[in-house]
Amino acid sequence: MPHIVVLGAGVIGLSSAVRLQAEGHAVTIVARDFPAGSETIDAQNQINYTSPWGGAHNRLVPPTTPAEEREHAMSLRTFDHMRAVQNRHPEAGITFMKGLEYLEAPSEAYQALTEERARTQLGMLGFRLLGNEELPRGVTWGCEYDTWCVNPMVYCSFLLRRFAIRGGKVLRREVRDPREIFSWDFEAGPVDVLVNASGIGFGDENVFVTRGQTCLVANPCPATVTRQNADGSWTFCVPRNFDGGTIIGGTKEPNNWDPKPSLEVREELLRKFAATYPRILGRDGKFTVMKDVVGRRPTRKGGLRLEKETVDGNKHIIHAYGLGGRGYELSWGVADGVAHLLADHLGSSSPRPGARLGESKL
Repeated sequence: MPHIVVLGAGVIGLSSAVRLQAEGHAVTIVARDFPAGSETIDAQNQINYTSPWGGAHNRLVPPTTPAEEREHAMSLRTFDHMRAVQNRHPEAGITFMKGLEYLEAPSEAYQALTEERARTQLGMLGFRLLGNEELPRGVTWGCEYDTWCVNPMVYCSFLLRRFAIRGGKVLRREVRDPREIFSWDFEAGPVDVLVNASGIGFGDENVFVTRGQTCLVANPCPATVTRQNADGSWTFCVPRNFDGGTIIGGTKEPNNWDPKPSLEVREELLRKFAATYPRILGRDGKFTVMKDVVGRRPTRKGGLRLEKETVDGNKHIIHAYGLGGRGYELSWGVADGVAHLLADHLGSSSPRPGARLGESKL
């Protein structure tokens, strides 16, 4: 039985590990950081462990390039898997709800989008264009569709528990270079293939951080709402549910390493979202702030790296990193890609159809 080591315990690493287990492989996860409750996770010390700081939700974006087409297919694959998991495991931290999209200056791709194309060609279930009377002030285009949100702490912990109870091994280590893992001793034996789901890529000159500041509030919200402002900024909310509050955001700041949240930014985020979606305010017309959140999205010029590499002559690495803020949205599509690359490397048949249809024995 091949022994696969997955480096990284974020949403991509966990999804890939569970996916490869479904193929019958022995899998070990190596990581410095693992899922923990939002009440105890150290925001400063674990700022580079991106997955807990995600919203996280699914936005369906009309594709206009081959790269976007690939990502869209991955998002649909992930949608199907999330639906299957939520049906079997209500405790997994997944909630299906409406997504609302508001654009102040829509691109041609949005303006040309019809309900028929969205539903039949792009797989956007429940898609409906909004009338002018349904749009917030300043917005010129809007839609709603069926989507999902997750509570990251609950969902990632769920994946880790499922991985462990099915025989997966975990090892907490800090890694300086992925190649060092090939020399380690593991209970499951030597490493046949390493999956690099580290997020940062280790020395990849195309990787950079995108700082994001959001605010976690206790106010519930019945929908996940995203507004693209004409100046390029974003206003959004992501309900986490499962007693996880609602994320209000947010900023996207390339190459900004500042770990400290700004009170001024928080107030601006809350003000803008209240103007966009007043329903979120409580009876007293206020937000109940729980905490400010700063995270670092591992972003990559050129987008996702999903490929196999052979180093030092005989060490095989499958890279799966660089998704920026779309880790959750594309997670099971990426995990499928990892499974296919591994099957090609091992010379085995294609991955099991059941696992490909969102039935990875979860």
